[in-house]
Amino acid sequence: MRNIIVVDCVSSGKNFIADIINRGFNPVVLELQVSESEDAKKYNDSIHRGYNSIPFDFELIYEQDSFEETVEIVKEHDPFLIVPGGERGVTLATQLSNELGLLGNPIENLEAMTLKNKMQERIAEHGLRSIRGKVVHSIEEAVEYYDSETFKEVVLKPTYSSGSASVRICQNRDEMIDALNVLFDDVNRFGDEISELLVQERINGDEYIVNTVSHKGIPRVTTVWKYNKIKTSEGAIVYDSIETVNELGLGEAEMVEYAYSVAEALGIQYGPIHGEFMIDENGPVLIEVNCRPMGASMPVTFLDRISGEHETDSILDSYLKPERFNEALKRKYELYAYGTLKLFIVPQDMIVRSTPMGGIINNLKAFHSSTLDTNLEEQFFRKTKDVNTSGGTVFLVHENHSELERNLNLLRAVEKNAFSLILHDDSAQILEKDDEDYLNEIKPLVQETEKYGTGLFVTDQFVDDIDIKQVGVDALDDLQGNFEFIIINLNKSLCEMKSDEKVRIIIETFSKLRTGGYIFIPKNTYQVLTSGRRGMEALIKILDYNIELPPYNLKDMIIASKVI
Repeated sequence: MRNIIVVDCVSSGKNFIADIINRGFNPVVLELQVSESEDAKKYNDSIHRGYNSIPFDFELIYEQDSFEETVEIVKEHDPFLIVPGGERGVTLATQLSNELGLLGNPIENLEAMTLKNKMQERIAEHGLRSIRGKVVHSIEEAVEYYDSETFKEVVLKPTYSSGSASVRICQNRDEMIDALNVLFDDVNRFGDEISELLVQERINGDEYIVNTVSHKGIPRVTTVWKYNKIKTSEGAIVYDSIETVNELGLGEAEMVEYAYSVAEALGIQYGPIHGEFMIDENGPVLIEVNCRPMGASMPVTFLDRISGEHETDSILDSYLKPERFNEALKRKYELYAYGTLKLFIVPQDMIVRSTPMGGIINNLKAFHSSTLDTNLEEQFFRKTKDVNTSGGTVFLVHENHSELERNLNLLRAVEKNAFSLILHDDSAQILEKDDEDYLNEIKPLVQETEKYGTGLFVTDQFVDDIDIKQVGVDALDDLQGNFEFIIINLNKSLCEMKSDEKVRIIIETFSKLRTGGYIFIPKNTYQVLTSGRRGMEALIKILDYNIELPPYNLKDMIIASKVI
């Protein structure tokens, strides 16, 4: 069986493994060396964890100390094809393909394919719009360049990196100097020290992704996406969401034409371009290209539902199945569903011990999958500063755009108002009340709600002289049938639980409600969530219940109803 080698098998590039097997080839992963820095070792550890998520067997080989030694290792596997799975793999995959005479891109185009300054220079040479900029090696050099130009704002970025890592937007000279002091003491996404930075004029506009694959120098579009990014107070660029472009709007067709011209200027003969572009009042302009699959660890089934294809399979077509590539060229651009990635923005460094929402977001109608770890015990999360420090991703897909937008906006609201439902350290102390105080507060409510019909009182303190079924947390599983209304009076029983367990109990209680019924949640219950009332309201909306208008005389009470 012939081998196909994936260099740097990370993120969405891991999808190559199944596609290679399905085509009757044997997958071989070539792992790259990393530097000796602690950051590089952590990056390498993340790669190894990623291997565990690949449910197929593959052979693993390693980059050697010299290119010549690596070539010999690769020759032993007699590869039919060598492809990059991630950004670091582009250089070695291209070098090896040229060395062994395999299909690939010309070695003379490698710098323009991988270095952010060289790709801008290349497209300028071909008469395409480019962004002014200069590579600098010191703060003094950057200041001298800034003073010589007429920039209002600038962007700082490593010449070699990906995922907005170490990218900063600076609104003036002083902000630039502050950012340079930080970045020249930083590492890029791969854990390598930053010794040079690209200072670029900032372009203000809408930012897009155009993904293409090429065969014999002819590109075709697979998908178009639109970014929603946010600038932090430190000037970092963080991802909020990435959404498919299902129908082209003003200026977007011109951008695709420009993307074709960029591919031609870079000399791409085979394989992918994950291109990032901006559209402003002057039209489209290239931000950067990455000649590998789009990142974000895209699930195959997510992409297939959106477009009927996924990128790693289409990339292999561009090398191995020219007839299928040419047939796809004839088809019009058509997506079958709307897709969105919501990337959670971590507001501060934190030790996370639970992910309460991880087990309930599948209630969203547009939910496809999530990277939130529901079995998390303890993990350190950094404050989000780029795509790699995101707190997790939720993949949403739906044929109805308004439903997808509704789900996305709900996730944004949870992120803003009840972040502890997403990632939680479980360190907050919940105030417990005396049993008698609880009974005095809750008994009038129980008596008032008896008029709603057959009810359930889920409680830590049982009340005498009421005609309603009363159960504790431990008896929820034993209940038969559903109820017309439920009162949740839980505090002490939840206080010592982890946040995800609290959420599980609340959801189980909700499941006992009939369609059209009501749930009453007093303050002593909703305050057990660190995010309090808004956290409980977020749970209600995720579970697709309604939040009811509160009556005048009922204070500190959430009333929810089950949607008919």
